[in-house]
Amino acid sequence: MKVRTEFYSRLREIVGAPALEVELPDDATVHELVEKLCGDYPRLRDFTKSVLFGIGVEFVQANHSLDDGDVVAIMPPVQGG
Repeated sequence: MKVRTEFYSRLREIVGAPALEVELPDDATVHELVEKLCGDYPRLRDFTKSVLFGIGVEFVQANHSLDDGDVVAIMPPVQGG
């Protein structure tokens, strides 16, 4: 299956693109997506404990099962002051 992964803030700088198409096995989870991305972009691993994942208008957990064509937003937590 293919999913579109969108990156925000510092994560976009690490990947060097606002979004990527990622090929995954049919039964993949968000966690497996993140592991694949960390393999390609090791500096992402520094953020894996604090990022938020969104599909559509909902936040999801790392164990969320993905569907072909999903758009997964990966973003650092919002910070303000």
